[in-house]
Amino acid sequence: MKTNLIVGAGFSGATIARKIAEELNEKVIVIDSKDHIAGNAYDYRDKNDIMIHKYGSHIFHTNFEDVWTFLNRFTSFNTYMHHVIAVIDGIETTIPFNLRTLYDVFPHSLAQKLETKLLTQFKYNSKVPILEFTKQKDPDLQFLADYVYEKVFLHYTSKQWGVSPDSIDGAVTARVPVYISCDTRYFQDKYQGIPLNGYTETIKRILNHPNIEVQLNTKFTDCKETYDRLFYTGSIDEFFNYKHGKLPYRSVHFKLEELNMPYYQSNSVVNYPCNYDFTRIHEYKYYLRDTSDKTVIAKEYSEDFILGKNERYYPIPSPSNEALYQKYLNEAKELKNTYFLGRLGDYKYYDMDKAIKRALDLFKEIIQQ
Repeated sequence: MKTNLIVGAGFSGATIARKIAEELNEKVIVIDSKDHIAGNAYDYRDKNDIMIHKYGSHIFHTNFEDVWTFLNRFTSFNTYMHHVIAVIDGIETTIPFNLRTLYDVFPHSLAQKLETKLLTQFKYNSKVPILEFTKQKDPDLQFLADYVYEKVFLHYTSKQWGVSPDSIDGAVTARVPVYISCDTRYFQDKYQGIPLNGYTETIKRILNHPNIEVQLNTKFTDCKETYDRLFYTGSIDEFFNYKHGKLPYRSVHFKLEELNMPYYQSNSVVNYPCNYDFTRIHEYKYYLRDTSDKTVIAKEYSEDFILGKNERYYPIPSPSNEALYQKYLNEAKELKNTYFLGRLGDYKYYDMDKAIKRALDLFKEIIQQ
């Protein structure tokens, strides 16, 4: 029987582990340097019976049928659909900036005028990346573009990425659109929700197979296991001992506060684009409708990733960083029976469903070899 070593017990590692153990009937050893499974999707119930997302809010959404089918073997989901509130000029309104946002932040007559022009200029239900949206020739739409750029995008982006928006790759700015729609949801995917039993329990069930062994508090460099295949979901530059240089990441840290009140804010996530040093506040009770006389919030602060100090969260897309990643990828292609995947292994900003999809597709590649 072949032995597979998988580094990382998050969604990427757990998914590929289950597929190999179940469909190839091979031994799988999953190691993780953390003291828990589930990676950055890790959640837990606190003393108030509130489900806390330790590494920030995780909202599941997907259009991939195979991903949805796979996950529903191990959990059921509620019908939570994510909305994000932003405080703009002291007014709470939904983002991405949409047709309803117009009426929240502008006088009715001006909002109506802008809505008419937007619907003339753009297709309804279309998403226009913010930097494309700023290229308006109509003076009223240019006013709107300047307003959205400053109030929603400019300062928030500077806080989140630590640089001016001009330095941000288009792959990032495309995630901040103006939505020509009355749909106030943050995601429009067919399937959305939060696992009723939590993310940690879901991944625990994925890993629950006789052929799978999990070892926590175990670094890859300290692992003594022998293996026929290696699946590495850690940082690809760390695997190669940073021989070409370190891949840059942004990190975040969360300041948790327990408050003696049923709710602190009006929504699960409230963004503060122009105020305060934190980018947003999470209130976890909303996700599974937990009931408690108390609530827990988390203020989110962005910062640079520093090895040994904090966690890698967001790969920073740029031509120079992509070129550096390609050097490591070329090295990886020379290795036999060694595969890199996940946000850190692929140096890509994966949502959870895309991380699972990548693992499912990689498994298909392996069985065809």
